[in-house]
Amino acid sequence: MKQIILTGDRPTGRLHVGHYVGSLKERVRLQNTGKFDEIYIMIADAQALTDNADNPEKVRQNILQVALDYLACGLDPNKVHIFIQSMVPQLTELSFYYMNLVTVSRLQRNPTVKSEIQMRNFETSIPVGFFTYPISQAADITAFGATTVPAGEDQMPMLEQCREIVHKFNAVYGETLTMPEIMLPQNAACLRLPGIDGKAKMSKSLGNCIYLSDEPEDIKKKIMSMYTDPNHLRVQDPGKVEGNPVFIYLDAFSRPEHFAEFLPEYQNLDELKAHYQRGGLGDVKIKKFLNAVMQAELEPIRNRRKEWEQRLPEVVEILKGGSAVAEKTAAATLANVRKAMRIDYFADNNLLK
Repeated sequence: MKQIILTGDRPTGRLHVGHYVGSLKERVRLQNTGKFDEIYIMIADAQALTDNADNPEKVRQNILQVALDYLACGLDPNKVHIFIQSMVPQLTELSFYYMNLVTVSRLQRNPTVKSEIQMRNFETSIPVGFFTYPISQAADITAFGATTVPAGEDQMPMLEQCREIVHKFNAVYGETLTMPEIMLPQNAACLRLPGIDGKAKMSKSLGNCIYLSDEPEDIKKKIMSMYTDPNHLRVQDPGKVEGNPVFIYLDAFSRPEHFAEFLPEYQNLDELKAHYQRGGLGDVKIKKFLNAVMQAELEPIRNRRKEWEQRLPEVVEILKGGSAVAEKTAAATLANVRKAMRIDYFADNNLLK
């Protein structure tokens, strides 16, 4: 069986370090393992329209921003197919058929949908397109026969719903769709990077992000303003490491070589944590170290992005080529789905059989 990856992002703006440690860095690693036959990276513009229907221009402009961040992080168009969701119309038809396999009450129970509805203050005025987001996502995954979906833990309810749809379809119409598995980040700190304000989720709407394209002075300013242990008032006070955003970021980003280069008085992160916990280590010193680590990690990404910004027509061609491959693959899946459902009426005179 072919090993196939499908993953992607909604084009709601520039991507941030939460995206990077949660998925982008892992995608680059996976593309270079040689273990996967095909990798599809989707810019989910149609899904972004479910809560931006009155502002399609915003979504349109953000498509290139996301593509630039992808390429800046090292995604290689020779190894992955980067495509735009709405350029693959077969996904819409698949979603329509899958809608008949899911109840309204099941969608209402999806915790990811519930939290997103609450966050956007939709309450009783939920757009139908947004409500059926998990069904659309199932179409995206199954259209490419994805065996693996790299994603954060917040997407686990979505993938579980996709697996239910696959199971139901195959039970009703015969073995047709591939059952996907989720692949979570290997580093536990990367499962969900908090915002710089200590809020559980880094979000553009909350304004608590460090963007991949941020300039050095912006990164430093954001890191130095980061929320830490509110009870660590003086340097000599014992500090709390658990739930402390600065240490969560260090868990996600720091490596032993960073200590040798930027903080040689400590061997590793465990030593730094132990000192903070017993007292005698100030927040400013830790934040300065985190800033040095983040600057080292983000500088090459920012530089590559600026290079790609000078080659925008080439970026468009990459998206066009990836979308053409994606449409061809999705068309083959849709043909199999229609055949399984026996609604390919005019193929081989099936309507008369």
